[in-house]
Amino acid sequence: MEFRHLRYFLVLAEELHFGRAAQRLAITQPPLSLNIQQLEASVGAQLFTRNSRGVQLTAAGQAFVPAARALLDQANQAAREARDVSQGLVGSLQIGFVGTALYRGLPGILKSFGAEHPRLRLVLREMSSSEQLIDLRHERLDVGFVHTTHVPAGFSQILLSSQPFVACLPAGHALARRKRLSLSRLQGEPFAMVSRAVSPDYHERFLGLCADAGFAPELRYELRHWLSVVSLVAQDLAVALVPAAMQQAGLPAAVFVPLDAQAQPYDTHCLWLSDRRPDALTAFLATVQAFAQPLE
Repeated sequence: MEFRHLRYFLVLAEELHFGRAAQRLAITQPPLSLNIQQLEASVGAQLFTRNSRGVQLTAAGQAFVPAARALLDQANQAAREARDVSQGLVGSLQIGFVGTALYRGLPGILKSFGAEHPRLRLVLREMSSSEQLIDLRHERLDVGFVHTTHVPAGFSQILLSSQPFVACLPAGHALARRKRLSLSRLQGEPFAMVSRAVSPDYHERFLGLCADAGFAPELRYELRHWLSVVSLVAQDLAVALVPAAMQQAGLPAAVFVPLDAQAQPYDTHCLWLSDRRPDALTAFLATVQAFAQPLE
């Protein structure tokens, strides 16, 4: 019994027609008939009945279908595992990420890559952008998903997503029902934001946006995670400027309002050391590229 016999058998079992089965297999009917006869001889049972009305599975044939599928699946799995080992696609990848990546692309990347390479373990570490850059340089991370306005020298990058900032307001706020608003309308409000230590780029940009709007913000709360910022706003303790992806956080007591003025977007980059491209990382980056937001 050969795997070719099993494949021919399953196609014929689906089509129940030698002509259509041969066409699917890209062969002629005589070799298909010969292979089925060889399989039946190997099994020791007739798997099909053939008459003027067509082809039918025998009881033995019907019982053999799930077993044949299982054998082919096992063979394909074994081939995939051998290929992964030969290509270095076993072991683990250390992946850093900023929290907003969970709302823009990263879950789909992990699901898709995991389905293709189940033997490669993905170790996730939620870290600030600055922490990731340090660990990437020291090779404690293989790849990172960071927010930055400038990709440092020595790194390669894929732009995963680019999104606008929006105002995040408590649901009961006087401006919460507006379709758009000017940032200047939030002058005098207490702000929650991600701290300078966690995201110096964002911190500087936020202060610059407020300065352009004609005011210096009251920084009441500085936190490590964007979800914490939105949660604080939902508790009616502050307002905030957050990446648009945080609308997916699912906190009904927080409202998100687009800004009138278009600010520089919040970009999430996938970064890795340019001179470090093991096979597992190369395969992972191919999946990242497939999910990257198209440039307009």
